[in-house]
Order: sequence, then C-alpha cells, then structure tokens
Amino acid sequence: MKTALILFAHGARDPEWANPMRRVQAVVRQRVADMPVELAFLEFMTPTLTDCATALVEGGARKVVVMPMFIARGGHLKNEVPVMIETLRSTYPEVEFLLGGAIGENEIVVQAMADAALKSAGTELA
Repeated sequence: MKTALILFAHGARDPEWANPMRRVQAVVRQRVADMPVELAFLEFMTPTLTDCATALVEGGARKVVVMPMFIARGGHLKNEVPVMIETLRSTYPEVEFLLGGAIGENEIVVQAMADAALKSAGTELA
C-alpha cells in the first residue's frame, strides 16, 4: 500500500508565511525519500487539500495521512476539516484517509516550543 503524507496548514495572504511549512516539508522529504509528502492549505494559498489528495491518488497513493500543521484544535479542525476528509473518503472510497491531530498538541512540539520560549527569554533549559 503506497502511503502519502499531506502537511495541511492554514494559509495566509502573505506568501512568506508558508516558508516554515515548506522547511518542514523539505525535512520530511529528506527523511523519507520514498514517501510522497505534499503541503496543502485551508485558505488563501494553493494547493488545497483536495488538489493534493487528488494528485496523490492519481499517483497511486492508497493511504493518505493528513497532518494538520495547526497549533491547536480550533474551529477549523473541529468542524470544517473533518467534513473535507469525509468528502475525500466519499470521492475516493478505495483510499484510506487518516486525519492526525493538531501538531501543536503533540508533546514533542510542546516541549520544543517551551525550549524556544525559554531560550528567547535568556533562561537556561531545565
């Protein structure tokens, strides 16, 4: 089963906003060269989640993991995104679509943010 990963970010009107997301995408691609890794946006930027999912399915993906690059699970992740995933499941019933949790709620990310905040404050890491 060919697995693909979509890093799913909010998007912004400022094109530079996406640069950190593109850096994450590049690092993931470097670590798993044999897995397709795409970056999609909810609004303001392209490609969309549907665009990326369609391209991946057409490229042979049979399992697509959508990783929300959001700090926390707010309205978009509670309401809109699950509907989008269900639409993809209906459109491509032969493909397994999995929706991850907000990446910012992952303990590794929480610890990294705490470390960065302490470093910015000039405090030694405990």
